[in-house]
Amino acid sequence: MERSNGFARHAAKVARIADALRNCPGDRPVSIKKRGVSHQVPKRRDLRRHDQLVDVSDLDEILEIDPVRRVATAESGVTFVDLVKATLKHGLLPIVVPELKTITIGGAVAGCSIESTSFIHGGFHDTALEYEVITSDGKVLICRPDNENALEFHMQHGAFGTLGVLSKLTFRLIPAKPYVRVTYERYRTLSHYMTAIRRHFEARDVDFMDGIIHSPELYVLSVGHFVDAAPYTHRYDWMRIYYESTQRRHEDYLETEHYLFRYDRGVTNVHPRSFIGRALFGKLLASTSWLWLASKLPFLLRDTKPTITLDMFIPFSKTPEFMRWYRENLGHFPIWCVPYRRVHDYEWLSDSFWSGLGHEELFLDLAVYGMRQHGPANQHRLVEQELARVGGVKTLISHNYYEPEEFWSIWNRGNYDQARSSTDPRHLFRDVYAQTCRAAMGRG
Repeated sequence: MERSNGFARHAAKVARIADALRNCPGDRPVSIKKRGVSHQVPKRRDLRRHDQLVDVSDLDEILEIDPVRRVATAESGVTFVDLVKATLKHGLLPIVVPELKTITIGGAVAGCSIESTSFIHGGFHDTALEYEVITSDGKVLICRPDNENALEFHMQHGAFGTLGVLSKLTFRLIPAKPYVRVTYERYRTLSHYMTAIRRHFEARDVDFMDGIIHSPELYVLSVGHFVDAAPYTHRYDWMRIYYESTQRRHEDYLETEHYLFRYDRGVTNVHPRSFIGRALFGKLLASTSWLWLASKLPFLLRDTKPTITLDMFIPFSKTPEFMRWYRENLGHFPIWCVPYRRVHDYEWLSDSFWSGLGHEELFLDLAVYGMRQHGPANQHRLVEQELARVGGVKTLISHNYYEPEEFWSIWNRGNYDQARSSTDPRHLFRDVYAQTCRAAMGRG
């Protein structure tokens, strides 16, 4: 078992953060200051840039890896690239690894991160066993799904950092091999594509599954298997663009780490787009670089009709209906497609949302990146309305136009307020609606 001597350091960090929270005057909203960039979609008028900040940038240490129990404990600011390197030394991996290297494990919980193992395991949060949360009055809660803080545990998922400070996580690991072999299945119709997804979902005959919908006539399903050896390997961290390769290749081999971060330079929004631009700058300009630039130069972002980047979770049975609407009203391709298993009825969604789904077990996360809006309609808003009609939901990383009553008909206000009463009794943080739908959009 690999155990750092960082637990004492961690206790000191927690004491410092707790003291900082206790001493916040509460005269303006509080946000956390992380070491890395936020992976939410940057917005020009985001009021959170003017918040009082509580510094949690030193919460970046892996505290323990137990290869026998296949469990790790780490501080919330640990990035997945560092976590993957550390766990691979033991032949293990986090069960769900988001696509960008610098996403943190705390951010993955707060922002609902998923990837190509989600058709079996759900999201990263579904692999967690315990959270440590520092409340706004300086207390420390140990939250597990089976203790007195079970609701506080479940509500951290999708809370976007509004329910205290998530400071430490314990989560499960999975055995890994050195390489991943990916095969590309091509389909000409959505019906055949969905049949293939359902077949793999039910058979559990692959380790990884995601895909790219290149157009209404080309649907590519990328299915992966761990393997011990590879005849060759490719990397997609400079000149090659992964989503484009799925149109041409029949199979591919990647070192496991490079498979996990094959989209790190962007999923379908890779920049620079030109061959020369990638040759000169592509090695330097990963997705994190663009997010950093946007955070420093927000005046360059679109204010009206902002570019659309969002994740839409669609019930599997409603996908044909939604895609007909999508082609007629948005028509933007390519789309990243990630099958997602409903492993838990999340407490942060309302009872009425779940009752409308019945026993639907499988969702498709359809992710749009970098779509320019055209025409008079607010297409962000059109998506929100259509998702409500088909029983889907989106993550709140993007631009959000919900009114309060509509928002709280989807998100569970009773559970949220109950969790907030213990994690943020001083109301230092904005609530999740005020943060994601008002302050982020420049509305006080």
